[in-house]
Amino acid sequence: MPSPEALTDRWSALLRRCGATVDPEPYGRDLLGRWAEPQRRYHTTDHLRAVLDHVDALAGYADDPDAVRLAAWFHDAVYKPDRSENEERSAALAVRALTEAGLPAARVAQVARLVRLTVTHRPEPGDRDGEVLCDADLAVLGATPEAYTAYAAAVREEYAFVPDEDFRAGRAAILRQLLALPALYRTPAALERFDAAARANLAAELGRLEG
Repeated sequence: MPSPEALTDRWSALLRRCGATVDPEPYGRDLLGRWAEPQRRYHTTDHLRAVLDHVDALAGYADDPDAVRLAAWFHDAVYKPDRSENEERSAALAVRALTEAGLPAARVAQVARLVRLTVTHRPEPGDRDGEVLCDADLAVLGATPEAYTAYAAAVREEYAFVPDEDFRAGRAAILRQLLALPALYRTPAALERFDAAARANLAAELGRLEG
């Protein structure tokens, strides 16, 4: 598995490429510290790395791939399972950090918009950057059955404070909403690679929850 240093190098190269006027490393250390917080079981540095890899694979569909990469770094940077404003607080962190780092205001605003989009994962038609970020974030749904089961178990661990009956009801509602979408993925590559497997995984989990 790649080392934390590899992620730090990725971050530093990205921030410099985007025009940072400060040393990127302290910002990277702060972000990686957030992604390694003890309450996380799924939303960890492994998830960050996976989303970044999927963004790289789908970068050809984006209008501003580096804005999408920055959004990937920040999209779950603030994550408290018992709070509902994680995405908004993550977006605010992105604005503060990237502005301090000297990035142009327009790109900072785009990154914050993309982070907020992960509340719904429903980009507007033509929002190519939003499509890439959402597809990368939801790629786990189209993993192998074994990897999906591990993902679902990790999510349950993050919500260990929720009674089982309440969790099952809430999780089932989310799964039904996802299955009702006309398309889980927007980019052609993600649609082809992940959609069928994702629907099978979601349906199987829903069956277990309702069984």
